[in-house]
Amino acid sequence: MTSREFFVERRRAEFPVFLNVLKALPADQLSYKPHERSPSAEQVVWTLTTELGACVEAVTQYKAEWKATAAPPLSEMIALFERWSNELIDHVSKMNDAEWNRTAQFYYNGKMVSEQPAGQFLWFILFDAIHHRGQLSAYLRPMGGTVPSIYGPSADSRSAGA
Repeated sequence: MTSREFFVERRRAEFPVFLNVLKALPADQLSYKPHERSPSAEQVVWTLTTELGACVEAVTQYKAEWKATAAPPLSEMIALFERWSNELIDHVSKMNDAEWNRTAQFYYNGKMVSEQPAGQFLWFILFDAIHHRGQLSAYLRPMGGTVPSIYGPSADSRSAGA
């Protein structure tokens, strides 16, 4: 199995886990943050979502630009997360090794900040996304939500019989 094939396998496996966490967030509590220096739940969800958009750009255009934009409502963020996850999996599934290893450029505010193989960038973003999913899972209970099963049952999912 190649790194690209393993990436597709992991993205497919992680997708429903991400959705369970995103859908467990109380939409009326998205301003929650555990500390003044922490991002809000809304900011974390929007980061996860916009990172996926950048991944799709990286594999279709070999160029992605990070843009600071206001977050839409949670339902729209989840819809975009689903759409871009599916698009990313579809595109990467069709890539060959040369495309996977092709250099992509990454911009922030119009300035190139990184240049690396597309596949390397995709792995970096997947690991970053898993980190942010962990953040959100720690936010859930204080927000009044319940923590879904992630890599095994949570105390909340066990008590719910799931």
